[in-house]
Amino acid sequence: MQISDLPYPDPGVPDVRSGPRFLWWLGRNQLGGQLKSLAWGLLHHAGVAGLPLAVGLGVEAVVDGDGGRLARVGALVLLLGVAITLGDTMLHRTAVTNWITAAARVQQLLAGKTAELGAALTRRVAAGEVVAVSTGDVEKIGWFVEAVSRFLAAAVTILAVCAGLLFFAPSLGVVVAVGVPVLALAVLPLLPRATRRADVQREKAGRATELASDTVAGLRVLRGIGGEELFLGRYRAASQEVRQAAVHSARMWALISAVQVLLPALLMLAVVVYGARLALDGRVSVGELVTVFSTVALLMYPLQRVEEIAMAYSFSRPSAQRAARVLALTRTEEPAAGTGGGSVSAEPAGAVPVVPAGGDLYDPESGLSAPAGRFTAVVCGDPDLAGRLADRLGGHPPEEPDGPSALLGGVPLGELPLETARTWVLVQDKDPVLLSGTLRELFDVPASGAVPPERALDAARCGDVLDALAQAAPEGVEDVMDARITERGRSLSGGQRQRLALARSLVTDPEVLVLDEPTSAVDSHTEARIAEGVAALRKGRTTVVLSSSPLLLDRADRVVLVHGGRAVAEGTHRELLAGEPRYRAVVTRETDEEQRVARTGPRSAAGTAVKDLQELSDIEESA
Repeated sequence: MQISDLPYPDPGVPDVRSGPRFLWWLGRNQLGGQLKSLAWGLLHHAGVAGLPLAVGLGVEAVVDGDGGRLARVGALVLLLGVAITLGDTMLHRTAVTNWITAAARVQQLLAGKTAELGAALTRRVAAGEVVAVSTGDVEKIGWFVEAVSRFLAAAVTILAVCAGLLFFAPSLGVVVAVGVPVLALAVLPLLPRATRRADVQREKAGRATELASDTVAGLRVLRGIGGEELFLGRYRAASQEVRQAAVHSARMWALISAVQVLLPALLMLAVVVYGARLALDGRVSVGELVTVFSTVALLMYPLQRVEEIAMAYSFSRPSAQRAARVLALTRTEEPAAGTGGGSVSAEPAGAVPVVPAGGDLYDPESGLSAPAGRFTAVVCGDPDLAGRLADRLGGHPPEEPDGPSALLGGVPLGELPLETARTWVLVQDKDPVLLSGTLRELFDVPASGAVPPERALDAARCGDVLDALAQAAPEGVEDVMDARITERGRSLSGGQRQRLALARSLVTDPEVLVLDEPTSAVDSHTEARIAEGVAALRKGRTTVVLSSSPLLLDRADRVVLVHGGRAVAEGTHRELLAGEPRYRAVVTRETDEEQRVARTGPRSAAGTAVKDLQELSDIEESA
């Protein structure tokens, strides 16, 4: 796989049983690239390892006064230089390719999992952890994949050089063969502690990132209540904890680096002292001593790869563990083998359930039912509960692992493939996101084709939005559909963004459309017109709107009150307003005292208000 071939047509099914297993799976899928890097790395290190031999031969040629042999040694050095240059260039190229392609594979897997889980992801995994996995952790995993081929080439070179020295100069070769493994393994006892410190640092950094994300998301509210300094102080404290943890971790890595410098220096000193004695005794020649000394000096270069792979693994292992934990999440928990779990399905293994056209949407957890082809409004006093209900209606994973899935025409949405579930049921949450691009690109979404963008924009009452986009468009843009929307629609007001998102949802024309507070940011006049437009456009299609706005509720065919997580009443808006106090409390925002008066008094709340106004008028006239 080359960088130009990205993205992967299919990133594969990862082994998410543990972090090391995930890294092993990733390495196996990069096998071709790893072998290329290994081949170029061996060429590079072979050139580096051959230089001491060439220097030793050159020294002996000078001592012997053999000009022809010296010339041949010069040609050998030139050849080794070409091998070093070519090997290093191609090793870097292929290793970086391995890093980029591995990171791209992980990012594709994470993006797919995010699309699969939707809003349920951040309820099952902390937001800070999701950010850490998709940014820093991907880089660390890619670093380990890149370092593997470098390490393998260095390890083969070290073993080959040590074996060669045992034959070339046995007396000195034994010292090198014993000392080099000690150098390579000396830092291993320090790695667990260094890894633990690095884990603490990443954990604190994740918490700080989550705190910063929450603060930025609620900045307007914080400014409104004067809580900026409080949250700023919390972030300062979290940031200082991250700094202290980073310094604590860096001290251990500094110690590891110091060991990697000190021990090689001691080995070189031992070779020089012992080799000089052997040379004085005539047991080795000057050329052999120079060769062995130069070899030990150059072995410090491949030994650095040992330190690199140790650091890369210690950093990537917890990162891979977090990535595996996210990738292991599923839309629904599969029953354990042999547990039975109720009636046995007649569907053959692997068969996709067939959703009957025009089926009712039903949520077993709350008892809410949305008849096919009807406009159903749902009133829920708890916004968080309403959001979870909307997710369940869209086939997202329930809060409890063994919770029931919503049914469409009697078929559990959780058992359908993700693409099929999204085709049948579309959920627009409270905070829809507008991606940057043109208005035409905004509406380039999977759709039935029955609703053109113009009709959807008209139903969502986006006339003023189109005027604003046309006015802000640069010269030369004649069609407003080619006007650009900034990132997240920041140049538009909250109500304008909400209406564009509603129009995008209407264009898709799904069998079932679930809207969670679709008009919370618009004024009453516009809201009434939107309610009229949506009801007309979705006539004959199943539509569920979660809202407490009387203007929307009055347009619905039926209204369901969800209280305490259960559907407790249903009827038209006017029927529930007159006969259900809990419904009236949510819709009209009545206080406890007003509810008590409405329950105990002989008159309705509306009648009480009328009489109060009459009494006030009489008092003013008498005065």
